Amino acid sequence: MSQEAHGQEGNGKVSRVIRIGTRKSQLARIQTDSVAEKLKKLYPDVLLEIVAMSTTGDKILDTALSKIGEKSLFTKELENALERNEVDLVVHSLKDLPTVLPLGFTIGAVLERECPFDAVVLHLKNTGKCLDTLPEKSIIGTSSLRRAAQLKKRFPHLEFKDIRGNLNTRLKKLDEKEDFSAIILAAAGLTRMGWENRISQVLNPDDCMYAVGQGALAVEVRVRDKDILEMVSVLHHPDTVLRCIAERAFLRHLEGGCSVPVAVHTEVKDSQLYLTGAVYSLDGSDSLKETMQTSILPGNQVEEGVDEGAQRVGVTASNVPRASQDAAEKLGVDLAQLLLSKGAKEILTVARQLNDAR
Repeated sequence: MSQEAHGQEGNGKVSRVIRIGTRKSQLARIQTDSVAEKLKKLYPDVLLEIVAMSTTGDKILDTALSKIGEKSLFTKELENALERNEVDLVVHSLKDLPTVLPLGFTIGAVLERECPFDAVVLHLKNTGKCLDTLPEKSIIGTSSLRRAAQLKKRFPHLEFKDIRGNLNTRLKKLDEKEDFSAIILAAAGLTRMGWENRISQVLNPDDCMYAVGQGALAVEVRVRDKDILEMVSVLHHPDTVLRCIAERAFLRHLEGGCSVPVAVHTEVKDSQLYLTGAVYSLDGSDSLKETMQTSILPGNQVEEGVDEGAQRVGVTASNVPRASQDAAEKLGVDLAQLLLSKGAKEILTVARQLNDAR
């Protein structure tokens, strides 16, 4: 576990020290530093300390994520530190956080979402190509069942193979070996690392819908720490909060997770929240996809009598209209119920069994 302070310059008086937990990877550190910078601007008299640690998902690199059988792969150690009061808040990629959090924890901030789409990073020998124009049987690296299922269906001439490791490791495997023609990564991660120039193609929702919460950062805190909760709540981005509540409610109601291919796409437009959700068989041949929408209040309209402490799929957002949060959660549940009524449970059950048997 390594620690480092986000400083007080000059003779600034320190009112208190806040410790922020993060994974050790370069991307996690960049994301955590960006949150720390925002907090430092808002609360200049607070000293922020970054506490970096390794998680199970960082340590087990020879097994596909979907095979490890642990829901909190990238969050458990951080939450343990939060529980033991070793840190006061933790910064996560929201897509790593399960839809049911351990008792006593909540997501106190969901920051404005970066581009949530997936991106294609080509091996240098394929420069100028895209997935459509890659040669027959080209091998594409991805550790995600969701990506593989959708892309197998959309690009049947390609083959898909597991690739694990953090962003740096995966790019190194692509560049230094001939094993992969391309790899699929989240566009948001590449952008945050400053590697936009490696993005050869951004996959639109017709090609590949994204993971629940992808592209958004979450700040997890202890429910009982009202002052910390209040402090981080100003980082909430209302539209992102509503989109992610809908997505997380959809996934929770489907009982999906890392071991099944579930994908979403959300938009806020003209006070309407649109949610498209889909489930896939492992090879993408069987799928169900539907879109629903609901009305939400304009982002700056917060009602009287805010329901302090009310969580929706793990998110506490007292500064986002309550009625809009309720509508977003209901939208996710309704869409999941619609897919379940059409046979989603069977598709997901078979996908889970086949994945376990691989």
